[in-house]
Amino acid sequence: MNNMIGDRRSAFYSAIQRFLQERRDAKLEKLTPDDPKRDELIAQFIPETWLDDAARRVGQIQAVTHSLKAIHPDARGTSLYRPPDQLPALDEIGSHSLGSDFAGDVVGNAAALDVYKFLRVTVDGRSLLDWMLAGDADLKAAMSPKPALAEGWIEAFIGLVQPRGVAASHTRAKQLFWLTGSDAADDADYHLLAPLYASSLAQAVYFSIQESRFSEAAKTARQAKREQRQHDSGYADYPNLAIQKLGGTKPQNISQLNSERRGDNYLLASLPPHWKSEPVKAPFGIESVFPLFARRKLVRQSVRALKRFLESDPDPTMETRDRVEDLLTEIIDELVGFAAELHQALEPGWSADHRCELTEEEQLWLDPDRAETDTVFAADWQRMEWPARLGERFGNWLNGALEGKLPVGSIEQRHWAKELLLDAQWAGKLYEQRTRLGAPHYIPTRGAS
Repeated sequence: MNNMIGDRRSAFYSAIQRFLQERRDAKLEKLTPDDPKRDELIAQFIPETWLDDAARRVGQIQAVTHSLKAIHPDARGTSLYRPPDQLPALDEIGSHSLGSDFAGDVVGNAAALDVYKFLRVTVDGRSLLDWMLAGDADLKAAMSPKPALAEGWIEAFIGLVQPRGVAASHTRAKQLFWLTGSDAADDADYHLLAPLYASSLAQAVYFSIQESRFSEAAKTARQAKREQRQHDSGYADYPNLAIQKLGGTKPQNISQLNSERRGDNYLLASLPPHWKSEPVKAPFGIESVFPLFARRKLVRQSVRALKRFLESDPDPTMETRDRVEDLLTEIIDELVGFAAELHQALEPGWSADHRCELTEEEQLWLDPDRAETDTVFAADWQRMEWPARLGERFGNWLNGALEGKLPVGSIEQRHWAKELLLDAQWAGKLYEQRTRLGAPHYIPTRGAS
């Protein structure tokens, strides 16, 4: 019995030591052997020193399952930690459906997220935080031979999942007046709801969709379908899937899980059914799809609005720049959607048809999954030279659409091209494709600097 207790205590101690050593060594690698900061850094990762500092810093973060930050990054109201077993059981799918296998999230000061990573270290299938909440004596002993010191640390750490202060909303949060009585003219018959973002549910949805889209099993099943072969399992498709980017270039400011997803949050299509729709046809017999793209209603409206605005000769102010960028973003969003329609509607490899006369960069852009079966095409795709060429074509097209009274030229062309390549939706979609197809994670910007 004593050996078993000793073994558990040793397992906890080893897990703590391993975590601290890995973080310390990662930081030491960035210093030269004679750097005077090395001794100071090593001292910071002595277990008692680090744990004492972490117990102070844990108050800067909060564990949540339902976050306010995702509603608005500057909202300062209440977030909640409600494990699924504490939620009412409903027939509809929601956070209560996750069971015990759910991912907790954390919000707060990103500089203190290392504390949360420490609390997520697992021993015997459970996290250190779970063992602390269970009052495990062996973990307490492994943390410090001084019981009072270890208890103080643990009390601070488990505060991560406990409510803080009085529940409050914020001016930047969403609020909804819900009629609970029978008199819509009586203010007392309303209840004020403050919706929160179900972060744990969003994480579960994200990984389920990622598995359905990019796992080896899904790829094999799709390949079998294309080749009209039997396969042991099926695969799932998500038509009209949208990606909501939270946090911009700093997704860690929203939450830890949002950072791990690089800010990507999937939105399932919520659209009325299309009883009849025109089939999407492959763009055969044309050298470029940009004239075809230009006929789309929203594209015509945005280009017309941009042209009128520039022809008014607005003052060179921040407001002018923002207006131009907003209109340009509308055009680029339509371009991303235009490409997505072809990706979803056409069988991979359609660009290899002899009727396809598109330029090489447009074929690489509009038929990326051809790279899974065409090695020459894959090599060209993975060299990542085509996005810059496509950016140039986009810039030339937009310059042409703006011609007339406007003296647009090479400077404007390079600006339009650069904005396309740096656009969040465009870059995010391309990042997914590069990951899936094993291409370099950078986009050359020749001619778009």
